[in-house]
Amino acid sequence: MFSFNTCLFVLVLAAACNTVASGKELKVELLFAEDYVILAKSGISTVPNSIITGNIAVSPIAAEAMTGFSLSRDSSGKFSTSPQVDGKLFAANYHLPTPALLTTAVSNMEAAYTDAAGRLNPDSARINLGGGILGLDFGGENAMLTPGVYTHDKDVNLDHDIYFQGSGDLEGQGDTDIFVIQIAGNLEQISHSMVHLENGALAKNIFWQVAGHVVVGVDAHMEGILLVQTDVLFETGSSLNGRVLAQTACNLDMATITEPQIQDES
Repeated sequence: MFSFNTCLFVLVLAAACNTVASGKELKVELLFAEDYVILAKSGISTVPNSIITGNIAVSPIAAEAMTGFSLSRDSSGKFSTSPQVDGKLFAANYHLPTPALLTTAVSNMEAAYTDAAGRLNPDSARINLGGGILGLDFGGENAMLTPGVYTHDKDVNLDHDIYFQGSGDLEGQGDTDIFVIQIAGNLEQISHSMVHLENGALAKNIFWQVAGHVVVGVDAHMEGILLVQTDVLFETGSSLNGRVLAQTACNLDMATITEPQIQDES
């Protein structure tokens, strides 16, 4: 006869097996790093005018590393404002509790990068897809990227529009589809190209883990969370729906950076 504890164990085991069988990749948790649309360790610069929706922050470096923003320090000393930012600007040398909050956020950013980089990819078809060239035959409109992990041991170039395809628009379908793109080199997006989201795919669930630098070309549009070990450059007129979490610097040239829409938040 089964005891209550035995039955409970069986139920928990069955639930775990169902989760694995579902094939759904788990979300990369950003925790307090999700409070910022741009978070960088060594600086954020802008060539005016950029348009940023959401909070931005630098840590452990001081506020002087945020350049081109015409900062206006709030009377509380905890944050600044800028005509280019629909949100607040934070730095490690601002008044308490800002430094401690930023230290935690940076730690969470680094942990998220490590998590994404460590995701297992058992599918050989998703390793070095397209030889690192995405667009048209690999990620194009007729060959969309579906949920899961993609691994590249070299640079990745987006040389045409690319498409992410979710599993559906209903609750519990596309909103739980996770895409992780692991890149051991650099990520560069060609000018005037677009990243498209189809069939319920969401920017907040696309994680670009990049060991090198990221360049988003002139008038190009990117979607997703950029987890970057070095620097990020948005060239003139480029845009992002997502977040920039950079372990060095983020440089903007009249760019538009927007955090994922409220309805996309879980």
